[in-house]
Amino acid sequence: MVGQSRKWMILIATTWIQAFTGTNFDFSSYSSTLKSVLGISQLQLNYFSVASDMGKAFGWCCGVSLMCLPLWVVLFMAAFLGVFGYGVQWLVIKQVITVPYFLVFVLCLVAGCSICWFNTVCFVLCIRNFPTNRALALSLTISFNGVSAALYTLIANAINPDDETLYLFLNALVPLLASSLALVPILRQPPLQLLSTDTTSRDSFIFFVLNVLAVFTGLYLLLLNSLSSKASRALILLGGALILLLLPLCLPGIVCGRSWARRTVHTPAFCLEGPTFSSFDPDDFDQLHKELIGNDRNNNSSSVNPFSETNKEGLFGMIMEKGRLTVLGEEHPARLLVRRLDFWLYYVAYFCGGTIGLVYSNNLGQIAQSLGYYSQISAIVTLYSSFSFFGRLLSAAPDFMLYKLYFARTGWLAIAVVPTPIAFFLLAASGGEAALLASTAMIGLSSGFIFAAAVSITSELFGPNSVSVNHNILITNIPIGSFLYGLLAALVYDSNVKSSNQENLLEEAMVCMGRDCYQRTFIWWGCISLLGLISSLLLFLRTRPAYYGYQRNRSRTQVS
Repeated sequence: MVGQSRKWMILIATTWIQAFTGTNFDFSSYSSTLKSVLGISQLQLNYFSVASDMGKAFGWCCGVSLMCLPLWVVLFMAAFLGVFGYGVQWLVIKQVITVPYFLVFVLCLVAGCSICWFNTVCFVLCIRNFPTNRALALSLTISFNGVSAALYTLIANAINPDDETLYLFLNALVPLLASSLALVPILRQPPLQLLSTDTTSRDSFIFFVLNVLAVFTGLYLLLLNSLSSKASRALILLGGALILLLLPLCLPGIVCGRSWARRTVHTPAFCLEGPTFSSFDPDDFDQLHKELIGNDRNNNSSSVNPFSETNKEGLFGMIMEKGRLTVLGEEHPARLLVRRLDFWLYYVAYFCGGTIGLVYSNNLGQIAQSLGYYSQISAIVTLYSSFSFFGRLLSAAPDFMLYKLYFARTGWLAIAVVPTPIAFFLLAASGGEAALLASTAMIGLSSGFIFAAAVSITSELFGPNSVSVNHNILITNIPIGSFLYGLLAALVYDSNVKSSNQENLLEEAMVCMGRDCYQRTFIWWGCISLLGLISSLLLFLRTRPAYYGYQRNRSRTQVS
């Protein structure tokens, strides 16, 4: 029972790490100040966000390090990468030191690498300690990464609401403090234990309670963050947010107390059971994998395939049938992964659906400034962060509704992409404040869902044991998308500065004002996200038989 208590402590520690290490989300809060201090163009500023996202391409280094070093050592390596990357940038923006442009680029890359290392450590902690409910653990902890911008806004406003350079200082210091607080639970990890059905059901109910508490935390930060413009109020609101983050600490005591009561009292009054939720159980994969492969090889013609009668001929039929996955959980090494059409459909869906939302968040500072809402940048960034948080929480919906409404997780992915093109076309059509806020919320919700669901989808489609490598291959699209989408936005922005008579100087930095600065970019981004929607729909149609086959065989196994 002590082991059960410890694993919940690790989950709480992981949420703390995630909540304070999403430092890339507050880039828009200080990007305009950094641009003016360095006297650079929008294109040059874009390369800084590209460098931060390029750090994700080095996620494999963290995986290799985890094979050789204790997990807590890798955690602090990530923290000190952040201290160096963000700390030196803070000295630059405070004009304490002067460094060349290329060195600032390298600092952004190092800082971005630290974020990826933190994420990998958290993924490993969830997968190790919650093998049965890993999808619920991942979606819950990853969701707290979305509230980082709101938390950093509260901390910065509590110290000095008028100092935008504080964000870089906090980005360097706070993750190190969070890692230090999480150290004790990580050092006391319990050994892996086989869980009974009752224990799995109880764990699922606790996850449900934690998700409800997380929703309250998100609503608190979203609705009250706008009141934090004064330092005194920001300090009070920050205290409330920290209390909400600390509340889950009661869980280990509740777990132990309930188990003790059920063992010693034997009364129904202590049997507080909740609804049964479950995610894909990795222990079921081996058995069902063999059964499904046997069925597929020996009786391929009788397998359920909604496309077998109508799509055997033509290009669409070829796309639907050729090399599609028939079994969930089959391990895919990297060389096999890159030969899978399903992987490339998944890659394009992420590239054109989730990554484009991240690039939008990186440009929020300049977007708000060009539309005349410079004073509201922090509120808009918080809005994106909060809805990204809710989107990440919603990624757990397939697991909570598994026995009531089963729907392939790739189908949920396709639904999640839908708001993104709508939001971009709305922004292109209107430059009003309402359109900006609504579109920012939709893009945050959509991209947040995609980011959180991606780990579980990668695990289900291409194998849970290969997820650390395969997911890092998938997210190589982030630096590529950051460069291409950001380059497009920067070229359109700078061309409007030069072609108009609006070439304002904000401390030696060129500033574009008006809807034209981003209107063509929004149209292009909207069209690109439509491509992501089409790709996600094709992925869903190709993988739907595998998902329903898995669920059918899983239900048959449970009945028998």
